[in-house]
Amino acid sequence: MPATLRASLDTATRSAEADARIRRAEELFQAGRRLYHQGDMEAARAEFDRAIDILMAPPAGMADKQRLETKSQQLVEAIYSYDVEALNGGEASQEPVYDKSPLDDILEMTFPIDPKLKARVKEEVQATVSQLPLEVNDSVLRYINYFSSTRGRKVLVAGLERAGRYRPMIQRILDEEGLPQELTYLAQAESGFLPRAVSRKKATGMWQFVQFRGREYGLMQTRDTDDRLDPEKATRAAARHLRDLYGQFGDWYLAMAAYNSGPVRVASAVERTGYADFWELSKRGVLPRETANYLPIILAMTIMAKNAKDYGLEGVVPQPPIEYDTIEVTASTHLSLIADILDRPLSEIKELNPAVLKNVAPASYAVRVPKGSAGTLTAALESIPAPRRASWRVHRVESGQTLTEIARLYRTSTRAIAEANGGAVEDPEAGDVLVIPVSYPAPRTASSEATRRKPARSASGVKRTSSAPAPKKAQSTKATSLRASQQRHTALQP
Repeated sequence: MPATLRASLDTATRSAEADARIRRAEELFQAGRRLYHQGDMEAARAEFDRAIDILMAPPAGMADKQRLETKSQQLVEAIYSYDVEALNGGEASQEPVYDKSPLDDILEMTFPIDPKLKARVKEEVQATVSQLPLEVNDSVLRYINYFSSTRGRKVLVAGLERAGRYRPMIQRILDEEGLPQELTYLAQAESGFLPRAVSRKKATGMWQFVQFRGREYGLMQTRDTDDRLDPEKATRAAARHLRDLYGQFGDWYLAMAAYNSGPVRVASAVERTGYADFWELSKRGVLPRETANYLPIILAMTIMAKNAKDYGLEGVVPQPPIEYDTIEVTASTHLSLIADILDRPLSEIKELNPAVLKNVAPASYAVRVPKGSAGTLTAALESIPAPRRASWRVHRVESGQTLTEIARLYRTSTRAIAEANGGAVEDPEAGDVLVIPVSYPAPRTASSEATRRKPARSASGVKRTSSAPAPKKAQSTKATSLRASQQRHTALQP
């Protein structure tokens, strides 16, 4: 056999083996996903681990290793989303979870200056194209030195990676509002691109709005939602606020200082000293210390990101941009129901909707869902009674599952499930999609905890325990059982 033909056959064999490994890994992942939805986390984790092991330990000389690595990364990210959901308690987690603003710690630090940096950074700045003026002084050099350290680099790199998720949206809005693109780094300094970042002063969201300033720019807060946590709405508000500040001060450095400490404080500092210059105001100590450090942090990040190769940042890979469709829900709708219908982790739906505070999107709210899934979701929601969308679930029957097992999984009764699905679900088949009438636990409060610890007493002084009222008879809906309606089966497919 000719050597070239033998080599070709060997390559084809190794490629076929790679295909087989990828198929097997996908089968194991799907098995783990089914176990996860059945509530068996330990078994799910074992299947997930087996899927990754197959991809991570290919034989020496195997072709298409890059394909195995790509598939491995895809599965790792998918498994991580299930892990996050499990750690947060799944759908039972009703209270919002916030992140600490990274700016809080950095602003309080002082850093030395590397004397070797100054000349080099000045040369870099002179060769850097920027819509925002870039200056180099000791304050900026201190933060460049910090972000070059092991600790500071972790903060910088984490922000640069997360920036990929929102950068296209931010760049579009800054361009529409006529602002310098470099203001993107203001969000990185403020929050590290964490939509639910909260500072010690209760400034909230990716652009760190306090309540009154958020309302001034249309970021409303209710018991159910907080627009400051919505990346797109907050970006639009921040762009307009910065544009107004620049109009007031005529200088981007003063505008950013006013964004941090408030326009009244900066205007007062200018009036008292007669200097409309950020560096002079900082030197004279008429700005808060954190504001004096705020601008150098942004400038340091901007200079380093624009000269990535000089700072060893050229290998930083931004995360893929978030893409989504939007639908306006006509009734209060639980995010878990949306996750069920789309067969996606709840954590993924929550990540797309960080402004929804307690997992229930109120009526008329614009919910974001994975790209391409809006039609499926809209059609499926129409088959569920509007008053039940904040509590009911949807379940895809797995092979071998009984109605009793499904009822136990959701802490409801087989009778309630049967009534909600038209009564024809005694023996559900694999692939059937059932509506599940459930109720979510109310979030615990201090008062409810006290009530739980201290039983109430009746007028006669006898201890009594409260019990939930008997559940109302579940509403039957036509065509909710997939075995009874092929149309709904199609609507609920992922």
